[in-house]
Amino acid sequence: MWWAYVLLGPASRGDYFAPIVHSHDDFEQASETDLAGFEVETDARAYRYAVRRDDLPNEHF
Repeated sequence: MWWAYVLLGPASRGDYFAPIVHSHDDFEQASETDLAGFEVETDARAYRYAVRRDDLPNEHF
């Protein structure tokens, strides 16, 4: 297990009980905007993949 210490460093890093703070910076906003343009589809073999909403056919009922 010494290789994990060498590779990852010591296990005590920061305060584990501190709440996670999201910065909501410009990069995060741009990522959320880009991901909102995708729809997750599942095929007959249960494989999941993402399709851009613009590429989906318009479904009229």
